[in-house]
Amino acid sequence: MDMQQIGHDAKRSARTLRPFTTEQKNALLHTIADALETNAEHILAENAKDVADAEAKGLTYALVDRLNLGVKNRLQSMIDDVRNVASLPDPVGEEYDTRELENGLRLRRRRVPLGVLGVIYESRPNVTVDIATLALKTGNAVILRGGSETLRSNIALVDIVQQAMADAGFPEKAVQLIRDTDRKYVSELLRLDRYVDMIIPRGGAKLHRLCLEESTIPVITGGMGICHLYVDDTADLDAALEVIYNAKTQKPSACNSISTLLLQREIANDFLPRVVNRLQDKDVTFKLDDNLTNHIKGDPKVEAAQEGDWDIEWLDFILGIKVVDTLDEVIDHIELHGTAHSDGILTQDETKAKTFLDLVDSAAVYWNASTRFTDGSAFGLGAEVAVSTQKLHGRGPLALEALTTYKWVVEGDYHVRA
Repeated sequence: MDMQQIGHDAKRSARTLRPFTTEQKNALLHTIADALETNAEHILAENAKDVADAEAKGLTYALVDRLNLGVKNRLQSMIDDVRNVASLPDPVGEEYDTRELENGLRLRRRRVPLGVLGVIYESRPNVTVDIATLALKTGNAVILRGGSETLRSNIALVDIVQQAMADAGFPEKAVQLIRDTDRKYVSELLRLDRYVDMIIPRGGAKLHRLCLEESTIPVITGGMGICHLYVDDTADLDAALEVIYNAKTQKPSACNSISTLLLQREIANDFLPRVVNRLQDKDVTFKLDDNLTNHIKGDPKVEAAQEGDWDIEWLDFILGIKVVDTLDEVIDHIELHGTAHSDGILTQDETKAKTFLDLVDSAAVYWNASTRFTDGSAFGLGAEVAVSTQKLHGRGPLALEALTTYKWVVEGDYHVRA
């Protein structure tokens, strides 16, 4: 593959996208959604091959689950998200911060596309469509590099998207897929600073580190979540059980599912057996700190936490549980072991909740709610490119507005500077 040519084509396509109106872009997204529905059988057949290969290779539950479009109506949900993005306001062209200077110059800021995005991700073929959809809505071109385990699925999806773009008169190469799984192409993508404006990795710590160390292009990291829920001694424990159940088991392979539960010491002894019992139907394995191991005995799914367990994003039916004495200890633990993704407190104490929300420095913080809501669709933003855990540019779900920057538009009457 000629990555220089791919980059050149993407840059040229990004320029070609600029004149398209919101109405034209929305019509394209509906065309893409219709094409995906028409070709659903083909998509699922190619995806089933990827899933079968992944299972045969012994990939983890989390990877296989993320890969599978054939369960829980995921393909239709992906298509619905495309139409949802079409219904959202288009940030491109919005003007704000209008001012007139004393010398008569008239200034305003105008939202414009970032240009070309390079997105590297693992396991989830729905991300292919989410990113393409958001990029096209905001007038950006995108170069996609999915994992080897989902290559057939991604090729099927991108072929359908490109054909829909051609049918609608859009430049097909505004959405390109690196179709060779050789890792050298990732390194080459990370150095296409002549053409690519931003790199967005979606994956584990190893991928993030690779991008941060090798990229000559600005990188927005995100998508890795060691997420926490803290239950204090004032919480409604019946309601808390359901939040914990949802945050751990609704989709454990998601980056916003919790890895660690923090329990106030005053409730730990009585509440722990209830947590274990409630999550029993999902066959959850529990990693308990030393303060708790004596309270649950004889259960093969309960084991002592090992050194380093608090630093693992489980992405599986595994939950670490730790006893804490103070809110300060909670905040210290999250700061030391968390990834600044999503963390929550379950409490009836408004003062304690406010302190938690103010001091926990994560992209999303929760009071009496499951962390599973950290998602572009759940936040009402449409699909997302990633969940950023950084502080620059965008933070949390990166949706439409986060894929734009701005330019200063200056109007004068033949002004010259004295």
